[in-house]
Amino acid sequence: MSHEGQTNAAIANELGLSLPSVSMWRARVASQGTAGLREAQRPGRPRVIGDAQRLQLLALACEPAERYGRSTPTLDELCERATALGVVEQISRSHMQRIMQAAELRPHRVRQWLHSVDPQFREKVNAICALYRRAPKDSVVLSIDEKTGIQAIERKHWDKPPRPARLRRQEFEYIRHGTQALTAALDVHSGRVLARCTDRRTQDDLVAFMERVARTYPRGTVHVIWDNLNTHRAYGVWKAFNARHGDRFVFHFTPLHASWVNQVELLFAIYTRRILRHASHRSTEHLRQRTQEFVAQRNRSHKPFKWTFAGFELQTGQPKRFPPDANTTGPSTRRRTPASPGSTHRT
Repeated sequence: MSHEGQTNAAIANELGLSLPSVSMWRARVASQGTAGLREAQRPGRPRVIGDAQRLQLLALACEPAERYGRSTPTLDELCERATALGVVEQISRSHMQRIMQAAELRPHRVRQWLHSVDPQFREKVNAICALYRRAPKDSVVLSIDEKTGIQAIERKHWDKPPRPARLRRQEFEYIRHGTQALTAALDVHSGRVLARCTDRRTQDDLVAFMERVARTYPRGTVHVIWDNLNTHRAYGVWKAFNARHGDRFVFHFTPLHASWVNQVELLFAIYTRRILRHASHRSTEHLRQRTQEFVAQRNRSHKPFKWTFAGFELQTGQPKRFPPDANTTGPSTRRRTPASPGSTHRT
């Protein structure tokens, strides 16, 4: 470009360089010829730890440390192990930290995940997502689950209100007033909620709740999506229940360790944030009353969740996508594609 007669400013603008950089390289070539294109030796002390040793140090930091009595080694332990194994003669903890930071290696940080051993994991998830997309004709799709062990906690002292540049302060001590179990059924295509609070979570409590569901939806097929809880897997109980209601109920079980597939978990997350977090409940009756108010408010302005996850690819190797369908019964309920099972859900 210089040989073509372009100016330093034009070259810098075209290549995205600074004007001093263009001037420096042109001056070096003018004074040294092609030798000026080679990078000169950098100033300062040369590296004491070479590239091969740095890779060995990074590999050492990635090794599991259970045999040393800790799941995550400290910087001092890494330095001791590096010198003991002869990787380096000596290294300070600050030097070790700089090497790990340059490689963006953080062995002390852990991101958890949960593996499902269900051999039909993808098929089950796809079948449930198909129900979320469209309810079969003359049927309703309900997502049902229980939230157990909800503590009625009363703060022993009043909170201090927030002020400019100061957060609300909450006293640590609290008084326990017992627990409640919340059983909820979410109509995934309308957003309506049917819920019941009980003192315990037993098979009889769940059967009583399902009888209420049957009265609420007296006609048509009812598709029930729930997890593999022991009370859900009582085959004899639900066979007799279904016989009493004309075999209208079809039960769909989520894969093992896949609670994120059940849409009612989204409702429970909202309930936790709005009703339970930082709350003070004087009794189980107070907790139950606030829970009922939450459910009533959801039903007054009910709307379905936006479920955008279409399902997993099976044999084609291509992501499964739902085409537009004018015959969809009820609103489309889609959820964003999860980065991993168990990720956070939002409305």
